Amino acid sequence: MAALMSIAALALDALLPALDVIGLSVGTTDIAQNQLLITLFFLGLGVGPLLFGPISDSIGRKPVVYIGFGLFILASLLCVYAQSLELMLIGRILQGISLSAPRTISIAMIRDSYSGDYMARIMSFVTVVFILVPIIAPAFGKWIMDHYGWEAIFHVQVFFSILVAFWFWKRQPETLQERNRTSFRARVFIQGYRELINYRQTMAFTFIWGLITGSFLVYLSTSQQVFEQQYALANAFPYIFAALAITIGTATLLNGTLVLRFGMLRLVTIALVAYVLISLAYIVLFYGQANPPLSILLVFFGLQFFAVGFLFGNLRSLAMEPLGHIAGIGAALTGCLATLMAVPISAFIGQFVTTTVLPMFLGFLICGFAAMGILAYIYRFNRRVKLQLSNNQ
Repeated sequence: MAALMSIAALALDALLPALDVIGLSVGTTDIAQNQLLITLFFLGLGVGPLLFGPISDSIGRKPVVYIGFGLFILASLLCVYAQSLELMLIGRILQGISLSAPRTISIAMIRDSYSGDYMARIMSFVTVVFILVPIIAPAFGKWIMDHYGWEAIFHVQVFFSILVAFWFWKRQPETLQERNRTSFRARVFIQGYRELINYRQTMAFTFIWGLITGSFLVYLSTSQQVFEQQYALANAFPYIFAALAITIGTATLLNGTLVLRFGMLRLVTIALVAYVLISLAYIVLFYGQANPPLSILLVFFGLQFFAVGFLFGNLRSLAMEPLGHIAGIGAALTGCLATLMAVPISAFIGQFVTTTVLPMFLGFLICGFAAMGILAYIYRFNRRVKLQLSNNQ
């Protein structure tokens, strides 16, 4: 499952050091347009599950993964031979759509097999392995680009996708039993969507997930620009990115242990409070000033992303918890809604990250406050339900 998710991370993070070079190759020097190579990939990741999720509920999980990897190979070839920014962006969207298949299906397969806090624990350990890719991918991508050109990054991605597909075929059994499969019809999809939006827990945590992902995506799409241009650390960027990725991995690993003791909701609450307070502290200290020294910025980023490590797996698990009987459609719709929120949030905030990182922390703060508001609604709703049950008794 970690390997299935990791191909998407490789396709995203290995390209980060090459954004400027790819931009020049397809005729653009606009920083905002280079960021689209990241944000539109995420758009594809969000839209693709709407197709692959329902299909997987009908024909099984494994065939959909093979379809996704096949489309990914074609999309990668389009990126390699693109002669314009438009074609490159189409290729990146198609890459995202195709990799949404293994990414979404891996989550559905975990939900097929596990539930509750134990599902969150499995998701945490899967995410820890998955996090290893962002740690090494930028340095790996830069090395490939320096020795073989940016096109070779796409060739390597294709090689690893074939390798993972073979391993998946050889070792992973199908998790969706015949008796649990549904027919692939529009009516089934519409019914699944109607059922999903009636689950307050699912919708609330999907919205929180979208807000946090959107603000974090600003960092992913602008990190190369921040460290290479604002701090003039082009050679050090892959290693800085790796060090910050380790903070997320450490938190995710701890989450796998702590979630069984404290529960998903409590950990999400603590992490969200930290997410808001850390960004607020940065804004209070550096509002209206130039970027702080690198060491101070890395401390704030490290703390912020440590909080993120306790959010992603738990938020997705909380959103998926009521949807075991429609895990494929559920993973598709929740992923799509979260991504459709995240992409415009990231694109809007990212355009302001030109000479300072302050807009990024403002984005963290605003999205964190909005997420806290939704979480407060969940607590209030749960309290109302408990009170109602107690009165009935």
